[in-house]
Amino acid sequence: MRGLSASDFTRIIEAGLAEPSPLLPRLGSAETESDQAVREDHAPFAFDEARERVAMLVSRVVRDRVFRRIVLRAYDERCAVTGLKLINGGGRAEVEAAHIRPVEANGPDIVSNGLALSGTAHWMFDRGLIGIDDDMRIIVSRQANDPASIRGVINPSERLILPPRVADRPHPHFVTWHREHCFKQ
Repeated sequence: MRGLSASDFTRIIEAGLAEPSPLLPRLGSAETESDQAVREDHAPFAFDEARERVAMLVSRVVRDRVFRRIVLRAYDERCAVTGLKLINGGGRAEVEAAHIRPVEANGPDIVSNGLALSGTAHWMFDRGLIGIDDDMRIIVSRQANDPASIRGVINPSERLILPPRVADRPHPHFVTWHREHCFKQ
């Protein structure tokens, strides 16, 4: 190995980092005749363009359709994290039945393995950005990029809003499983 002189190093850097002439001029820059020749009119937007359709065979775990009903009924159609109870114009609750231990990890479709969560809370829970401690407090991952905003959507008690029936509440086994396998410490 031999050392480079400062002038050789500078020449190499300039050759490697030199900005080649752009293919299209920037708006507002002085244009040459060759630049003007490059400009093209925009093609019209196609609204009804047909897309290719592909037939697929998938294999996935079958989900119990009753699970959503029993979880939402237990939580009175209210998000356990935010406390919001939103009903859309069609009378359907805008809350989802989330599995604490996911179906993909052999989580059962029983109410004590479920939480009623808004779409955003469900997304954060499934990705481990929020979790639950043993006292049913909502915990925020240290890996979250904006923990203050996450805390801003959590209900003021910072605890899950639980069903009145003890049997419908999250089972500690599933809560621990989620914390150990999904929650990002």
